[in-house]
Amino acid sequence: MPITQQQLLQILPNAGARAGVFVPVLNTAMQRYQVVGAKRVAAFIAQIGHESGQLRYVREIWGPTPAQARYEGRADLGNTKQGDGLKYRGRGLIQITGRANYAACGEALGLDLINQPELLELPQHAAMSAAWWWATHGLNTLADAGDNSNIGSIINTDRRGRTPNGADERQALYEKALNVLG
Repeated sequence: MPITQQQLLQILPNAGARAGVFVPVLNTAMQRYQVVGAKRVAAFIAQIGHESGQLRYVREIWGPTPAQARYEGRADLGNTKQGDGLKYRGRGLIQITGRANYAACGEALGLDLINQPELLELPQHAAMSAAWWWATHGLNTLADAGDNSNIGSIINTDRRGRTPNGADERQALYEKALNVLG
């Protein structure tokens, strides 16, 4: 079930004109990674809506904040070289973060994200990387079960059972999406 621009704007009204840019690439990405059916699409749109500020941000704003400063030297993210934290900051609609994640995503999508991390800022790659990340982390199964809270937890903290940043907004967007798509 492809999402329409009108539906996307009902769910993410702050997306404005960007909704028209993202609808076709979101539909392509969701189809490729089997983000299909009302529950999956609602959960996916809610999560990317929160993560991207309703499609307004495809690159993490860098302070660096204390949390961002900790990206440097994080072996679990593959950030082993000075400057990796900034270079491989969150990008795309789910905010792919860290050299290792950029490498895995680039391999899956056939992109050289190690040398051109900014490719994830392009709408087609921002959407496809989000759907790839979603599928590789088993989030379709959680969406089928209506487990939106653990979806947000996995996206934001890489673990189940934690309260993600923006939990209330994620849930409100999910409920709105279910209503629009239902």
